[in-house]
Amino acid sequence: MLVPPMPGQKLGKCCLPLLENAFQVKVVAVDENLNVFYEDSVHFDRDLPEFGTQGGVHIHKDGLTVTSPVLMWVQALDIILEKMKALGFDFSQILALSGAGQQHGSIYWKAGASRALTSLSPALPLHQQLEACFSISDSPVWMDSSTTAQCRQLEAAMGGAQALSCLTGSRAYERFTGNQIAKIFQQNPEAYSLTERISLVSSFAASLFLGSYSPIDYSDGSGMNLLQIRDKVWSQACLGACAPQLAEKLGPPMRSSSVAGTISSYYVQRYGFHPGCKVVAFTGDNPASLAGMRLEEGDIVVSLGTSDTLFLWLQEPMPSLEGHIFCNPVDPQHYMALLCFKNGSLMRERIRDESASCSWSEFSKALQATEMGNGGNLGFYFDVMEITPEIVGRHRFNAENCEVSAFPRDVEIRALIEGQFMAKRIHAEGLGYRVMPKTKILATGGASHNRDILQVLADVFGAPVYVTDTANSACVGSAYRAFHGLAAGAEVPFADVVKLAPRPRLAATPTPGATQVYEALLPQYAKLEQRIVSQTRGAPE
Repeated sequence: MLVPPMPGQKLGKCCLPLLENAFQVKVVAVDENLNVFYEDSVHFDRDLPEFGTQGGVHIHKDGLTVTSPVLMWVQALDIILEKMKALGFDFSQILALSGAGQQHGSIYWKAGASRALTSLSPALPLHQQLEACFSISDSPVWMDSSTTAQCRQLEAAMGGAQALSCLTGSRAYERFTGNQIAKIFQQNPEAYSLTERISLVSSFAASLFLGSYSPIDYSDGSGMNLLQIRDKVWSQACLGACAPQLAEKLGPPMRSSSVAGTISSYYVQRYGFHPGCKVVAFTGDNPASLAGMRLEEGDIVVSLGTSDTLFLWLQEPMPSLEGHIFCNPVDPQHYMALLCFKNGSLMRERIRDESASCSWSEFSKALQATEMGNGGNLGFYFDVMEITPEIVGRHRFNAENCEVSAFPRDVEIRALIEGQFMAKRIHAEGLGYRVMPKTKILATGGASHNRDILQVLADVFGAPVYVTDTANSACVGSAYRAFHGLAAGAEVPFADVVKLAPRPRLAATPTPGATQVYEALLPQYAKLEQRIVSQTRGAPE
């Protein structure tokens, strides 16, 4: 660290909003040894009922448009800072702060809002001073899926979905910010014309702490369908396809580990922050989780929840029509990728109920009783339409690649778990991921407590699996990034900054011979998957 903390000094961060369903604003503070010493949160629906949200959002009549009130977020920040002040939290000890916001959401600052930000009165809460500062009062958020027409327009303008993915890291997605901006420009041109600045949720929160507009960071900015992920600049062609004067309204993006500035005098006078407290660029919740899990080159996070999610550290990405590639939040030379699979824990629970008498213990015994590779029997289990790939239904194949109607119970259980992990590896490699000798797999989520499931994960990927006690990984990752921002002027690697953080625990290592088994099965699984996709779409195999 360039400026080591004084004895007793602590480093904290603030995060707005954090969780996927956007229902709360959270604060976590860590000390110089990276130990969490303070946590608190404000629940939107419970603590701010006057905004009438459900899960922190408004779902509109069309069922597609989903928004959150901007002032609700501002007032939640007021509430949590007042709670901290009332409890005697010593804000003067904070050297730097950073944060994370749910990806893709956008905030529209009205012309003249910058003057309000720079002239805040410490006698009044933020929400009272900013209520007239937004040209759009309800912000589109990541759950919004109302921009299909704008997505197709953007892809057509850029020469197709693959061309857009190669440039920006993702094909056009309804929740991505560029398409949301295009919809507002097309349907509400007056509000767009009154907008002087557009922020992401992350840069919006940073702007509140800076008292001026914060740039969008590279990592969160690469979830907009607007940023050239290799050059780290806005694509003029994408901007032009979405709305006029968009470059001016977004401002230039900045490196994710940059110090955006010092904290606004408003917080110094109202809460007692040190006037030299640094505000490090805020980023998206998914990039912040990568930092919180302390991924390094070649590592992978496998989150085994209701949906299964993969975070990947990539050196050389290969953007495709599946998944997302973002700029890496802790290493500007590298990238991160994200893949989401809908049929996660709920699918595992259904097969457990059907084939293991509703018992995880019996489920584990089935995995122990069957051999790696399952005798060549492969299964695809998608009770709801999958994202990656677009398949629905259950499909079982024997060792001769012939589809069969059923498996024995133990074979069914192993086919499910092996199939889920082979699909993850295949699609991760499709984005450029490669298992390296130093690769670690960090497992989180409910199924990460089952050692036999983790053993299959280690075997399929040919890498050791670790588990971690890190809760609120995006929050904690933002605190780590605040440390990194202080050290970034010396080009200190992120791994060096977080070396004191608690280490993950080894949970499973690959079984001898696993590499040979799955290297033979993976191409077979990929070919069968493509066969099912072709049949689903009615195309020739």
